[in-house]
Amino acid sequence: MDFQLQNKTVFVSGSYRGTGHTIAERFVSEGARVIVHGHNPDQLATLDLSPFAGSVVGDLGTQAGMAAVVDQIVKKYDTLDVLVNNYGIAMGGNLEQLSYEDWHAMYDHNLVSVAQLSAQLLPLLKQSSQGRIIHLGTIGSTRPNARMPHYYAAKGALANFTVSLAKTLKGTGITCNLVSPGLIRTPEVEARFTETAKKRGWGETFEQAEAILTETYFDNPLERFATRDDVAAAVLFLASAQAGFINAQNLRIDGGALDIV
Repeated sequence: MDFQLQNKTVFVSGSYRGTGHTIAERFVSEGARVIVHGHNPDQLATLDLSPFAGSVVGDLGTQAGMAAVVDQIVKKYDTLDVLVNNYGIAMGGNLEQLSYEDWHAMYDHNLVSVAQLSAQLLPLLKQSSQGRIIHLGTIGSTRPNARMPHYYAAKGALANFTVSLAKTLKGTGITCNLVSPGLIRTPEVEARFTETAKKRGWGETFEQAEAILTETYFDNPLERFATRDDVAAAVLFLASAQAGFINAQNLRIDGGALDIV
């Protein structure tokens, strides 16, 4: 399938590592001009930046960092077709353990930063013939757990904001959607669950224990965790010309874990 992303300018926040980096690489493979992002120069220092159109640095959790990122994009590239709001944070904790600062931090990084970055880059996106805004969320925005209530509340607000922003953009041709994965098999997740499997006698490797790990922690009909490539594929499709009439949607990448319609 030709996603028609050749020479499109794409910015992926938090793309110096993890799922964000995989998303950035997939856009490059489709011929897009991709701008990668890190919060400080050290995060980009070890990356091979040659496949990318460039990089920007700034802490999106602060007003100064946000202003720096937007200024770099506007001055260096002067064009933007796709904004992927991948950046966010997660932090454990039960309700009684969480402080005011914990709640504010979770909303600042997972909602306010997304809203501000989207708003400040709208002038560039409005100039595009194929403008796309894609947020990264979680299936927990629909079905939250007891732990991490501040995280799920912020991501739930992000789902709400996605619809609001799509309506705000009426008449611009820009679409806005949310991609909500379940558990993603990142190296960190794999290491944590492999340790759990060893302690419970389910196997010595993630592969040996994946079936029972999935049934226990992320039960879904496809009987596996999501991969970063699964998430990246969904983001690419929503950015493509073929997805031009998909708008204000929450696309769950969960293998059917949420049995809702």
